[in-house]
Amino acid sequence: MNNSLSKSIKYREKYSNLKRRRNFSLSKEAEEYLEAIYRLEEKYGYARTMDLAKELKVVPGSITNTIENFEKIGFVKHIPYKGVKLTMKGKKIALKVLRKHRLSERLLIDILKIDWSIVHKEACIMEHGITERIAKRIEEILNYPKICPHGKPIPNSSGKIIKEFFKTLNEIDNGKIVEIIGIKSEEKKFLNYLSSLGIMPGILIQVINKNLSNIYVKFAFSKKECAIDKNIASNILVKPKEA
Repeated sequence: MNNSLSKSIKYREKYSNLKRRRNFSLSKEAEEYLEAIYRLEEKYGYARTMDLAKELKVVPGSITNTIENFEKIGFVKHIPYKGVKLTMKGKKIALKVLRKHRLSERLLIDILKIDWSIVHKEACIMEHGITERIAKRIEEILNYPKICPHGKPIPNSSGKIIKEFFKTLNEIDNGKIVEIIGIKSEEKKFLNYLSSLGIMPGILIQVINKNLSNIYVKFAFSKKECAIDKNIASNILVKPKEA
């Protein structure tokens, strides 16, 4: 084989590989796995098989093959006796999916006025069909929100996260007025209960009394009062407002 033909073949192979990399796309399931690993890393520093199975609602045995494939591709690395962590390559993809998920939640609540007890589930579907161009437009329409309805930071288009730190309702002193920013939990039953009390993002409430088990609050506009268990209050993120 002459040199020119050899170079031509190598060039075609290089171009073909480059083209395949550019056209590479992940399945919805793979994106869900990477997003779940990121969420677990945020909580525990790594993701264990049992925790992943619980998060994704699948049997533990189905996790193993996917993780092995992710290791071969370079999305995760194994931490002996602990679990897996995302590599920079895997984290970059996970943050893109997470960005679309949290922007979708904000769109559903802020614009479409969907009940927040179901927005997490709906956003799980939407996140896989939104292009970055659409994500940027949603972000613009929503005036560049920094957090999702659950108080978690929304990655920007570069994948950067700017964390804001909020107090929880149980930390607020009597007489203080606060704005509800978000809820730590994404559990539907929990959010339904808070909705029944009138607790949702953007609402202003005033702490009027506290005891060992409950916090008594008054809604700023309706003047309605209600008692909130302190354990529940520890899941409600708030921002102090001037009286």
